[in-house]
Amino acid sequence: MQLRFLCAPAALNLSGLLLAGLLSLFFSACLSACLWQSPDAEVRTSQSIGYNSGYAPEQPIPFSHELHVGTHKIQCQYCHNQVEFSKTSNIPALSTCMNCHQQVATDKESIKKIREAYADNKSIEWVKVHMLPDHVQFNHQAHIQKGVNCQTCHGPIEKMAKVYQFSDLSMGWCINCHRQPENKAPLNCTTCHH
Repeated sequence: MQLRFLCAPAALNLSGLLLAGLLSLFFSACLSACLWQSPDAEVRTSQSIGYNSGYAPEQPIPFSHELHVGTHKIQCQYCHNQVEFSKTSNIPALSTCMNCHQQVATDKESIKKIREAYADNKSIEWVKVHMLPDHVQFNHQAHIQKGVNCQTCHGPIEKMAKVYQFSDLSMGWCINCHRQPENKAPLNCTTCHH
């Protein structure tokens, strides 16, 4: 099958390109209006990736970093024990929780749920708070080994009764930190984009 052009490529002129651009803009605006005026638009924007500063989803069990980190001074790496050895941070295993909660606060409803899940060999389905686009790879291990404090990216976690995304974690936000001479951090694209 042979394709035929209705007009020769040389025949395209500025007015044709302008018309094509205007039509593209019109259809983009219509599509955008349809998507963002739908009933679930608020949910989509609250769960969008990037620029989620302030995002604080409800968790299946309330967990206070203010209590555990702030009051009881439990180090981040005690619960998130893979952060020093892995590119990704881990959600603590229930066995980590049970190291204390075999004895502590056993009468609280939230702790009873944790104990039941542990006894039944189930996990708690925590909701992810800090989101990055799929094409971005953040290496926790590299940052911890360089001495970057958790609070640099996660904010005053020791004061959060409910965890929320403190920083927008946008590319610009990260690069601004990498550009600081004292950080001696790489600026090449493949550092984060694999």
